[in-house]
Amino acid sequence: MKLTTILSGYFKLDGGAMFGVVPQTLWQRVNPPDAKNLCTWAARLLLIETGDRKILVDTGMGDKQDAKFRSHFEPHGEETMTGELLKSMILPEEITDVFLTHLHFDHVGGAVKYDELGNLVPTFPNATYWTNEKHWQHAIEPNMKEKASFLKENFVPLQKEGRLKMIDNQQDRVEWLPGISVRFAHGHTESLMALEIQLEDKKLIYGADLMPASYYISLPWVMSYDIRPLVSLEEKSILLTETVDNGDILFFEHDPRVECGTLKRNEKGRIVLDKSLTLEEALK
Repeated sequence: MKLTTILSGYFKLDGGAMFGVVPQTLWQRVNPPDAKNLCTWAARLLLIETGDRKILVDTGMGDKQDAKFRSHFEPHGEETMTGELLKSMILPEEITDVFLTHLHFDHVGGAVKYDELGNLVPTFPNATYWTNEKHWQHAIEPNMKEKASFLKENFVPLQKEGRLKMIDNQQDRVEWLPGISVRFAHGHTESLMALEIQLEDKKLIYGADLMPASYYISLPWVMSYDIRPLVSLEEKSILLTETVDNGDILFFEHDPRVECGTLKRNEKGRIVLDKSLTLEEALK
């Protein structure tokens, strides 16, 4: 199995929305805001090559939204999803699977693009796109809090093209492929899918918005976007305890600086970041 980071650029979100009840005097130390109170975040994807499958985990924001939409989030950076895939010598046609942790626009926006005739089509024409039934229904009929995050042009075309498959989420964890399991979480959104990838003696955990950045290792740091913040606290506590006890590695999808990290307990017994690592370093 080969794992590669695919950085699809950066974007900005309001600091208050991202850090919830945490006072700005604290969070601005780790992610300083600009004059509009916007903080920078990464859209860091993962490429998994295993057997004859080339799997992309999440697709970033994409580039098909209009200028007004983009002005709210200020996507920037030289990196693009397809450009970074090309650096790994992989064409869009070669991707066999796209695993969508959830259908918020910053995770699924790149799944669909406009073709030469202005039609919305799958970006990866030969890929199967994976979600789950509970989350799909949640996205199709969103609550008022999440309505602006579920842009149907990002995922409904996948259904119309017959490219969607559903992962069974009747259990908290399911094996998706040999060595790759899905962990379901319900605090950030309904039935978010995190990935657990078995390495030789540990796991790499792609937590998506269950653990979006290294800052959120501190338990009270929960996004205002989360629909069930108390559930997020519980899910984070379980994840962090398992990670530190098992010596696993966290992969941070949105952290603007830290790609991966290991954990430790400090002198007070609190779980904190131990080492900041690149994916390459983490896999050694």
